[in-house]
Amino acid sequence: MSLAAVTRLELRRLAVRPLAWALAALTIAWLAWTFVLGLGQFLGMQVKLAAVADAPGFTDLVAIPLLAELVKLSFLVVPLMTMSLIAGERRTGTLALLASTGLPAWRIVIGKYLAVLAWLALWLLATLAMPLIVGASGSADWGKLAAATLGTALVLATLAAIGLACSAATAFPAIAAAMALIITLALWTIDRGAQAAGINGGFLDWLTMATHLQNLLRGLVTSVDVLWFVLVIALSLTLAIRRLGTDRERQ
Repeated sequence: MSLAAVTRLELRRLAVRPLAWALAALTIAWLAWTFVLGLGQFLGMQVKLAAVADAPGFTDLVAIPLLAELVKLSFLVVPLMTMSLIAGERRTGTLALLASTGLPAWRIVIGKYLAVLAWLALWLLATLAMPLIVGASGSADWGKLAAATLGTALVLATLAAIGLACSAATAFPAIAAAMALIITLALWTIDRGAQAAGINGGFLDWLTMATHLQNLLRGLVTSVDVLWFVLVIALSLTLAIRRLGTDRERQ
């Protein structure tokens, strides 16, 4: 079975899962409501903003907050989407059947990961459609919006990799979701203790996910920030692959 076949198989499974459709419908509805409220507030501030030099525009006040809201929702949505990818199959015994075909562990993990990325990409595109339609009139800062979109996409890809690694570590989907949520929150707030002690910067600041996302949301794209997400994704997928490889050696 090829990598593309594993991806297609997982996409078909996602397509028939009620949870995936329910999460998509509920979150898009919430994001649409958030966008309408933000746009209404922005339009109501037009007179005040016109009198301020270098005032924030549509991108800063509407589009980027919408993407930030998507990131917040992803802390819960992505663990729920990934919790059964491997843990569910291990619990039902289908993972052993898949491994018995001689399929390498890396192909199983990457195939499932690509399928989740495809679902998350559609989720992101559905969200982006709202500010893109309104911003098409020329009121959007396309460079800043592109940087914010890149940051959001990297966060989604990172959370998917973490969720997949957690799913590979257990046979209980609920435990996998809880582990992914805890790890995500830890990475998001790991520098809070240092800040409370009056220490800013340093390794803990670099280790914090929020530090790198905020730079991208401000329109600042640096190799350091992108590299942080790439490293976490690579580490998570490597751990998932090694865990499946260990299972195969024990059989």
